[in-house]
Amino acid sequence: MKHLVKCSLIFSVICLIQLVSFGKDYMSAPKEIREVLDAPAIPSASISPKGDMMALLTPLNYPPISDLAEPMARLAGLRINPDNNSRADQGYFVSVSIKNINTGKLTEVNFPAGVRLISPRWSADGKYLAVGNMTKSSVELWIVNSANGTAQKLKNIAVNSAYGGFDWAPDQKSLLVATVPANRGAIPKGSNVPDSPSIQESSGKSASLTTYQDLLKSPNDEAVFEYLATSQMARVSVDGKVQKLGPAGIYADAEFSPDGNYIYAARVKRPFSYLFPVYMFGRELEIWDKNGKRIADLGSLPLQDALPEGGVATGPRSIGWIPTESATLMWVEALDGGDPKAKVENRDRLLVKTAPFNAEGKEVLRLRDRYSGRSFFEKGGKYWVYDYDREKQRRRLIETTLADGSKQRVISDLNIRDRYNNPGSPVTKTLPNGKDVIMEHQEGVFMRGNGSTPNGDRPFLRILKPNGETVELFRSSEDAYEFVADVVSPGGDPVFITRRESQSEPPNYFLTRSCLPYKKCDLPSPVKLTDFKDPAPSLRGITKKLVKYKRKDGVDLSFTLYLPPNYKKGTKLPALLWAYPLEYTNASTAGQVSGSTNRFTTIGGYSHLFLLTQGYAILDNATVPIVGDPLTVNDTFIEQLVDGAQAAVDKASEMGVIDRDRVAVGGHSYGAFMTAHLLASSDIFRAGIARSGAYNRTLTPFGFQSERRAFWEAQDIYYKLSPFMKANKIKEPMLMIHGMADNNSGTFPIQSERMYAGIVGNGGTARLVMLPLESHGYRARQSIEHVIWEQIQWMDKYVKNAPAR
Repeated sequence: MKHLVKCSLIFSVICLIQLVSFGKDYMSAPKEIREVLDAPAIPSASISPKGDMMALLTPLNYPPISDLAEPMARLAGLRINPDNNSRADQGYFVSVSIKNINTGKLTEVNFPAGVRLISPRWSADGKYLAVGNMTKSSVELWIVNSANGTAQKLKNIAVNSAYGGFDWAPDQKSLLVATVPANRGAIPKGSNVPDSPSIQESSGKSASLTTYQDLLKSPNDEAVFEYLATSQMARVSVDGKVQKLGPAGIYADAEFSPDGNYIYAARVKRPFSYLFPVYMFGRELEIWDKNGKRIADLGSLPLQDALPEGGVATGPRSIGWIPTESATLMWVEALDGGDPKAKVENRDRLLVKTAPFNAEGKEVLRLRDRYSGRSFFEKGGKYWVYDYDREKQRRRLIETTLADGSKQRVISDLNIRDRYNNPGSPVTKTLPNGKDVIMEHQEGVFMRGNGSTPNGDRPFLRILKPNGETVELFRSSEDAYEFVADVVSPGGDPVFITRRESQSEPPNYFLTRSCLPYKKCDLPSPVKLTDFKDPAPSLRGITKKLVKYKRKDGVDLSFTLYLPPNYKKGTKLPALLWAYPLEYTNASTAGQVSGSTNRFTTIGGYSHLFLLTQGYAILDNATVPIVGDPLTVNDTFIEQLVDGAQAAVDKASEMGVIDRDRVAVGGHSYGAFMTAHLLASSDIFRAGIARSGAYNRTLTPFGFQSERRAFWEAQDIYYKLSPFMKANKIKEPMLMIHGMADNNSGTFPIQSERMYAGIVGNGGTARLVMLPLESHGYRARQSIEHVIWEQIQWMDKYVKNAPAR
């Protein structure tokens, strides 16, 4: 700093903060890292419902900061670009190719230069791919003919993707689209001179208030939100014909019935709230005929401003059409007043209502615990439903039928953190009407899952028989990571598409045939469908391995050890431990291994793994489980955290790969919270990197992460678990990075600003980097390079080149 500034004693800390907070320019990452960031993006694949086509979508990994600088209205929990009525925080694709799986032909879709593509949607027959294109002034709707790769823009259609979108109608020749109303006039503009105060009032009802962001704050905010979120629903055919449906409104949901004769619509209504986001606003639940005429109601939901902690609404929720019925709606209602603390025999019930919708809803099932999802079979009215026991942290999968909900078969009943015994999820298929159902083989149901084992994940494809037995069709080998992307031929010996990668092989897609275990058949070699090349060969010298060890209380722990290219065995390196704490109800699930060391090593964004290029060892995804009763698990959070971090450093030091006197700790979000605690409560680390964290839990008084108690129920825990209260004990240097537009619940930018002031005011060493326009995660290329530069500089200064303690 070149200039001297005189500060009074009272304002000295504020002056100091101001002086060191002004940056000069965005800094560039080292050349070898820029080359990795410049590497071409590997496309993602979207397989058509019939399994005969594959759309290869190339994303723009790192948009320029100018993208983030486009106008943004932050309203009712949404971020809207008012210039084109799109989501302001939305990623996009820059090109699309169509691969014919049967012939191998690859066709580049003829989009004009500069497209920003969003929301690809296949028609059920695979003939068309609908996609949005975000221009400066609107979101266009394009239709791709998959047979020849031609793309056609539908004229005079502006999609409201800020709060809406588009999907195929059951005829698969038209789409239900939320459009920007024509002739809506100019956006409301408020005056700089207020005409009234902003007023909020409670009615004496208690409610758990999450620390939401981007909320409405004034009558003008309400008017702008209503202007931008209002849509005119319309049926739009692939040849561009438009039929308006229903009145213009703010629609949270709109969906055709499977037979195409009705539409379910959920219309947001006033009053709006200054404390809650739009998804908690009141709604009118309506049923229209196919022309948009309102013919029936499911009810009216009020503003959800008085939910108990961890509770749900008392009216209809999870409303949707049964995919195999012509026009039958199903929904869920609470039997416990929405209160998870209420002692009741059953918490939820499922109801149905069938066209012409003039009768009351019919109850078809009661659930012991809280409903958490459903999937239907193609025939017989059979379906699977999940419920969740909040107290025991267990999830059940139950099979039943519409005809008789009293007959239930429990397929699984597991701790939600139990990876090793997870049966996986059912593979689904798309019916001709566009609705999804569970895919079946003549032997049973196709199930795919991560296949977690003590040595890492080995994804599988299995058939779950009616008697509970399983037939394994596919399991990833021990030297690769391969998962089933889709089953394209479910009969006989199934045919499916996998995505395979290994430490040395980039991810690619393969067409694979399986043979039932008790049959003999000659299987052809898998057919390679894509040929994506290694985008960053310079990273191949990096090595990684799974390391397992124990905490002093006997809990099994692990981390993935990354070593830099050209590492010489026996060298003790400076290191970074990177972690994210998770809560568990028991030690056995806490010790389970997740992830796989067989994944292709790719480093992108602002990853801490870029430090490998600078000669650091990384103890990545170090498990720091917090084990205990869900209500009181945080009572020993710090003790378990410190013991877990100490065990990791001890293990890496014992292996001879790190210099235990030169180790830093880091994390993002809750990992940043962890970092501050470890620096305040231990002397294990030389420095810390904390990104987008929350440090003062009194600013999230109605719970945080898994904490169920409110501040007024456990004040000592809130103080104990607030690193801000221990800012005077953080003597090791801490780098804090935060997006200035962070909208994640609880991680307001002020959390890092106040933490920085607390550390500096108590004589500690810290650096606060506030990233303009960035949210909880960082997107712009300039921001990403700067974050990488900051992390390297901090580690070099305070870890790699740190003097002996």
